[in-house]
Amino acid sequence: MAPRTVAILALPGVQLLDVAGPLDVFAEANVQSGQDAYDLALVGVERGPITTSSGRRLLADLALPLDASVTVDTLLVAGAPRMHTVEARPDLLDWLRRAAGRCRRYGSVCSGAFLLGQAGLLDGRRVTTHWAVAEVLAARFPEARVVPDAICLFDGPLRTAAGVTAGLDLALALVEEDLGDEVARRVAAQLVMFFKRGGGQMQFSRRGMTVPVGRSALQEVQRWVAAHPAEDHGVEHLAARTGMSPRHFARVFRAETGLTPAAYVENVRIDAVRRLLETEEIALKQVAGACGFRDADTLRRAFMRRVGTTPAEYRRRHARG
Repeated sequence: MAPRTVAILALPGVQLLDVAGPLDVFAEANVQSGQDAYDLALVGVERGPITTSSGRRLLADLALPLDASVTVDTLLVAGAPRMHTVEARPDLLDWLRRAAGRCRRYGSVCSGAFLLGQAGLLDGRRVTTHWAVAEVLAARFPEARVVPDAICLFDGPLRTAAGVTAGLDLALALVEEDLGDEVARRVAAQLVMFFKRGGGQMQFSRRGMTVPVGRSALQEVQRWVAAHPAEDHGVEHLAARTGMSPRHFARVFRAETGLTPAAYVENVRIDAVRRLLETEEIALKQVAGACGFRDADTLRRAFMRRVGTTPAEYRRRHARG
């Protein structure tokens, strides 16, 4: 079987690991499969070195527009720390649309999804990106169905990955798709990475969702909730701290924070749970009580819903020391 050409498009300011991680997975797949399964190419928007976000430079194998003789099987767009602010050149977007229509599959690592979105390649598709810019992606490209907690997503020919190291997960999933479970497992073992990573990316999120916002009276309430997560934070109690009626407080709170009071309180409590799981070796029942949950089962359900993994698994992966 002829090698499949995997092309990774890198713009100036690209995150180095978004490029190097997938390339190493595909290169290791060649070793573990005992064949030249993949022919790898780094593509630049123009000739010359590509300066990465870390200041290191990469040398592209190919530059746009690609020669007609180059047949790309898999096209991936690497992300960059400021990719969500970049307005791509029309000729680059035209090339992306044409290339995506000719290759077997296309996709992105991290914020590379924004370039695909500008090319109209996310419309009607389930897609993911780095948790920190998932809401921005959803707002900018409302025809895309953004899944913020996913590590990797496949939807038709589209393949997308969450932030940075998730590019390795995506590449490994593509190897499994092409060469089978056993080769992919050997690649994972050689690179000392999980074959299937447990949980979603929200377990890594540090969005600061509980940072006080809005008018000063609301910020005072938010600071009180954060300092006392175990107390009763029903709307009546919170409204009383501002001198508002419960109904007016709930309406103003949602308008200025983007969350209902109940959702905000749960976010604060989940943040408190995460800190205790990372730093303290105490029973889950005690964690629940300290953070305002009725019992350990209630905590587990809320934690799974918000973080995408169980408290036990989160502690195993994120505990310090």
